[in-house]
Amino acid sequence: MKIPIDVKTGKIDAQEQKETIVGIDLGTTNSLIAYIKDGQPVTIHSSHGIQSLTPSVIYFDEADEVIVGQEAKEHLIKNPGRTIFSIKRLMGKSYADVKQLKTSIGYEIIDEDTDALVKIRVGNRFYNPVELSAEILKSLKADAEAHLQSPVQKVVITVPAYFNDAQRQATRDAGKLAGLDVLRIINEPTAASLAYGIGLDRDHQSNIAVYDLGGGTFDISILHLEEGIFEVLSTHGDTFLGGDDFDRAVLHHWMDQNGISESTIKADPELNQMMRLAAEEAKKSVGKGINYQNKIRDYHLQLDNSTFELLIAPLVEKTLDSCRHALKDSGLTTQEIDKVILVGGSTRVPYISKKLEEIFGKTPDNNLDPDEVVALGAAVQADILAGNRKDILLLDITPLSLGIETVGGLMDTIIPRNSKVPHRAGRQYTTSVDGQKNLRITVFQGERDLVQYNRKLGQFTLKDIPAMPAGIPKIEVHFILDADGILNVRAKELRSGVETSVEIKSTYGISEEEMALMLIDSIKNAASDIEQRALLEAINEANNIILSAEKFVVQNTSILSSEESETVIALTEKLKKTVSQGSKDEIESSMKELNEYSAPLAHRAMDHNIGNALKEISVKDPRI
Repeated sequence: MKIPIDVKTGKIDAQEQKETIVGIDLGTTNSLIAYIKDGQPVTIHSSHGIQSLTPSVIYFDEADEVIVGQEAKEHLIKNPGRTIFSIKRLMGKSYADVKQLKTSIGYEIIDEDTDALVKIRVGNRFYNPVELSAEILKSLKADAEAHLQSPVQKVVITVPAYFNDAQRQATRDAGKLAGLDVLRIINEPTAASLAYGIGLDRDHQSNIAVYDLGGGTFDISILHLEEGIFEVLSTHGDTFLGGDDFDRAVLHHWMDQNGISESTIKADPELNQMMRLAAEEAKKSVGKGINYQNKIRDYHLQLDNSTFELLIAPLVEKTLDSCRHALKDSGLTTQEIDKVILVGGSTRVPYISKKLEEIFGKTPDNNLDPDEVVALGAAVQADILAGNRKDILLLDITPLSLGIETVGGLMDTIIPRNSKVPHRAGRQYTTSVDGQKNLRITVFQGERDLVQYNRKLGQFTLKDIPAMPAGIPKIEVHFILDADGILNVRAKELRSGVETSVEIKSTYGISEEEMALMLIDSIKNAASDIEQRALLEAINEANNIILSAEKFVVQNTSILSSEESETVIALTEKLKKTVSQGSKDEIESSMKELNEYSAPLAHRAMDHNIGNALKEISVKDPRI
């Protein structure tokens, strides 16, 4: 029995109503939303009503009010520090992963010298990619509700096939923060195939190559379709390659022509954005066979198609290498590929189709709008989940997320809700206290960010971990969920081999009504949950930094001047006070202040210690 519930009020409806589940393509450059109308997938126009594409751009005005889409894009030149774009490139990434972007963006990404999720600073506020992506999703949700004249809660969101677990989970979290129930995260190539109607005929089998080049990501996927089931034979790509890089190649060409240095463009964000947008315009112009000419300030900008192809040739060749790798990994030959599908606005460049035809020996299919094809496919998948296509096989899925408790009472999801079963997933953890010998692992089921609101399934202890400093042990926790809903949890300390496990039965021993209420509770409290999670994560991170700073001063007394030691201690005490009394943004600001001051000292101490270590090694030492 299914129990219909009004998500806004939390009340159970007397009569079950047919709901619309929408599909969302959360893109690097543009995002859009689609649904099934009269049996066919259609996209929904943005609030401007001109096109279905919503630029994935966010602007924060001086009062920190959020503007999304075309209106936000208009602030890229005048207010680059408060206008965020290409946020998809930052999803699930640390600063080390994205630091090369600093010269091509006008907003500030924070260098904390950690593996934590990258942060973006706007004024005195700190945001992460999940929060920013949620603003785009909120805008799409509002457009859909205005168009459909009904609430929209349930969605399918697409991601590149190349996205890892952290990036997929970040996308789920963004949906949740936007007040959406993310039923499924599906790969963009699968969505594209569905949009072309491939795989809907259970009697047909084929091999498909999906070449997906968007604004910021690229992947090539080889799919085998048989009896309505999609199997990804191989995938290859680059989460840092896309049309933005074409624009950057043109920009650097113009910089060389006009004698503009990297330091000049970095010091002038307005000029950077003006030329970047001009490069994007030039790319589109030459793609239509029209030479481009423009003048920005005193700089003359021009581009023809032959020059453009020379500039992007190395980038396109990278994508072709990925195609070759994917083909090899799939075990198929080019003759066995039945269709090549183009996805992403950057595939409009004629040079790409020409090069793909050389490799695959067939003209790529671009009958559908490459900007819309993924969202249209997501709408088809949503329609399948709504139960409107009875001929398509849907594998059993997990009804609620499964995870463990981490520091601060946070829920760390290991198997997300709606994952296909059987399913296996694992993550690595470490200790938080020096010399810790035992680690208690508590398993929870639910959608809230704090375990106190979720359902406890069981717990066990990993004992006899060799005594090591905090952060050194590598503890791998694996969830193995079988087709009968029985969960086996294993924990192993990888350095010593210490291992233990527990079997949890009756994983789904709650009613559909209880389950639905848990889901509604998670959506209604998403904003406060994520705000509380962000605060707890900031506190955990700050406590680690405090511990490291105190150790650093003690261990490097001989290297630091008394003034340097006193400053580090003072900044550490300030951070301690902020942790006990301050907000998330105040804690982030204090951490940034301490990190910026101590980073040069840490590098100097490392150089000094390495130098001393090398002096102590004898020439006759057998280690040499």
